[in-house]
Amino acid sequence: MSEEKIVDAAEEKEVAVDSEDYKERYLRALADYQNLSRQTQKEKEEFFRYALADFLYDLLPTYDHLKLAVASLSPAEEKNPWVAGVRHVLRQFQEALAAKGVEEIKTVGEKFDPETMEAMSGEGETVEKELKPGYKLNGKVIIAAKVTVK
Repeated sequence: MSEEKIVDAAEEKEVAVDSEDYKERYLRALADYQNLSRQTQKEKEEFFRYALADFLYDLLPTYDHLKLAVASLSPAEEKNPWVAGVRHVLRQFQEALAAKGVEEIKTVGEKFDPETMEAMSGEGETVEKELKPGYKLNGKVIIAAKVTVK
């Protein structure tokens, strides 16, 4: 009977060690899974952000041309009813871009910022004229504004 108790105690100790080992492995696997899940989510967000930036890089020149077309209308053309429709489309375009985190970089009259602007001509610190608008996506420059400085 005492031999049976010794065997049971030894088995009990072995089971306890195995149990602790399995628990450690489980906790480690759980932590690895949580880290993988966070990493995957981060990569998805990063992919979406870069995919959107690439799409916007292709789309924003069309938006710029639409703005130029509306800005260059003569006073007689301004009275045509279709101009109101085009202005409405332009406003919807602006709202859609803003909803996705796109903002136009303010330039004219501002101090030249090499982080957001590219000087095409002139010398000085103040932006005199905007040659091509620049844009940020969620605070990150995706297209630098092209300006002249004085």
